[in-house]
Amino acid sequence: MRRAVATGNAGMSSKDTSKYSVPGLERGLRILTEFTRRTPTLTAPELARRLDVPRTTVFRLLVTLESLGFVEKANNGREYQLGTAVLKLGFEYLASQTLTELGRPILERLRDELNYSANLVIRDVRDVVYVQKAAAGSIFTSSVHIGTRLPAHATVLGRVLLSHHSLHALRALYPEEQLQPYGRHTPPTVEALYQLLKADRERGYVIAEGFFESNISTVAAPVFNQEGLVAAALSITVPDARIPEPQRQALIDSVVAAAAQLSECLDYRAPASTARHAG
Repeated sequence: MRRAVATGNAGMSSKDTSKYSVPGLERGLRILTEFTRRTPTLTAPELARRLDVPRTTVFRLLVTLESLGFVEKANNGREYQLGTAVLKLGFEYLASQTLTELGRPILERLRDELNYSANLVIRDVRDVVYVQKAAAGSIFTSSVHIGTRLPAHATVLGRVLLSHHSLHALRALYPEEQLQPYGRHTPPTVEALYQLLKADRERGYVIAEGFFESNISTVAAPVFNQEGLVAAALSITVPDARIPEPQRQALIDSVVAAAAQLSECLDYRAPASTARHAG
């Protein structure tokens, strides 16, 4: 019965499914999405303005969310912030994902082999999201942690995740004429980004020094799923503006091999020509 219902809903249009939506639940979820790194705290009147909802409705929703632990009052007693239930839900989501579970031992082996932090990221529309990390035991402290989001077009890992996009797909994702700059290496336009991605795709990996942060270098490679699509990007972080030349090829080989191993765990089978080229 459940399968039949799911199949029927999948074929419905948005107009058909709107009559099944729950406005109160939708508003509650919209409240949660208003809290961001730029706006970690918000008052009830601010939320009412943002959502164009009566203050009394927002207040009731906040009381409900607070009772469940999804929001909590800030120290000043007037503003609200996300509660620990959101964090727990996020970690439960990550723990439920096959990719992160399969990736953990591979990242840990890569970290132990190279003594550099290893990361696994996925793409969420125009952001990259860190979903797994194996930190190296060094004095270098990275601000990146599980859940961190960074702009895909301005980062090495984003380039890996976007590397198989066509120019048409990129224009749909970035309709603006100029891409937002995050440093001198950020491609200024979609066309410039596409030229970078073409080279990345042909190379099969990306190595960049000081691309997003001037004192950090990155080596990254794509992870493919069973359908041959880029499912994630696997990388190491080198806490230096330049990667020592004697280490460069060994680091590339290790990262590419780790990404290929995780791809195999996801039942990806590389075409024969690709496998010969990698070998």
